Amino acid sequence: MKKILKLFSSLRLTVTLLSLSMVVIFFGTLDQVEYGIHHTQKRYFESYFVIWQYPEQWIYSNILGFVAIPMPGGHLLGYLLLINLLTAHLSRFKLTAKKLGINVLHAGLILLVISEFMTDYLAIESQMSVNEGGSSNYTFSITEKEMVLIDHSDPDSDTVYSVPSDQLKKDKSLNINGTPFQINTHEYYENSKLSIAPPNAPSMRIPITAGWGENMNLRVAEKDYDYSDNASNISSAIVTIASGTQPLGTWVLSNIINNQLPTQKFEHEGKEYSIALRFTRYYLPYKIELIDFTHDKYPGTEIPRNFSSKIRVQNESQNDEDREVLIYMNNPLRYEGLTFYQQSFDNDETTSIFQVVKNPSWWMPYLSVSMVGLGLLIQFLYHFTKFIKKSAKS
Repeated sequence: MKKILKLFSSLRLTVTLLSLSMVVIFFGTLDQVEYGIHHTQKRYFESYFVIWQYPEQWIYSNILGFVAIPMPGGHLLGYLLLINLLTAHLSRFKLTAKKLGINVLHAGLILLVISEFMTDYLAIESQMSVNEGGSSNYTFSITEKEMVLIDHSDPDSDTVYSVPSDQLKKDKSLNINGTPFQINTHEYYENSKLSIAPPNAPSMRIPITAGWGENMNLRVAEKDYDYSDNASNISSAIVTIASGTQPLGTWVLSNIINNQLPTQKFEHEGKEYSIALRFTRYYLPYKIELIDFTHDKYPGTEIPRNFSSKIRVQNESQNDEDREVLIYMNNPLRYEGLTFYQQSFDNDETTSIFQVVKNPSWWMPYLSVSMVGLGLLIQFLYHFTKFIKKSAKS
């Protein structure tokens, strides 16, 4: 047992883990060019193991294409570093004035590592897009997608039933909880190409019998997923909605053209429903209204700078709260556990786009860094005091 504790608390293990972390960061940075930030982060830093493959577009790839380097992922290195810090701290812990600063510093570092894991598991990043004069009560993911079934029978509000896109498996069926419907997924493509077939084209494997896919003679073909940051991957699905043994129709769903074509609707037992494939939405108990979006320009250019949005927060659940807020660079809105950052704009400067972050552990890095600074200050003052006393005696 002592040998195990000695191994996990050793400085050699610390140096080894930090060196491996640098290796993972190096190869992750290389792959970021091809895979983009989001995929690289999941592949290298939110995993336990990863294999780096010599890229096909590099020189001599026909010779070195077989080269593959296995390495630990960010999660494995993070957990090992946390164990290393904990065992080193506990095995050498002494409650004395001499060690007080070191103890506080180590506790701060341990909290910092824990905060990174908390952020990784709990934080949610999304966006909100609001037009001038309009309002929004939801944010949306830029990576995750969902198939939604919307019940429009209530005149005051819609009821939304959501199915995450990772549950849309080819030739698989599942029940939509809370409804009498089942969804049969015939095809699902993370990235696809949509086209209109000529009149004499052969029929598809799964005929489209409902929605604009039927009227347009639409065709869907799979494409390689584009991981670059500015890519516009078009996710598509061919699904059949059924009630019991009775099919209600087969639709083509796509996340990219929901706003360009009419909503796909159907009726069942006197109720009206619509279906869509879209970016996952997170609904809020309040509304954000965009009053005005403005920005400056760099002198002599058309390059915008100093984005700012004047908004109104309307929250009936908080005693009909209604107040105006100005969001601009380094001055976000923190409200109800969310932080709204000014990100960009669209539609000829009439639409403001906010980056929205939900991070319950946001305070932990601030506390941990403060503890590290306090530990260094205590240690400095302890040795400085000893030096002053020694100098006085001399």
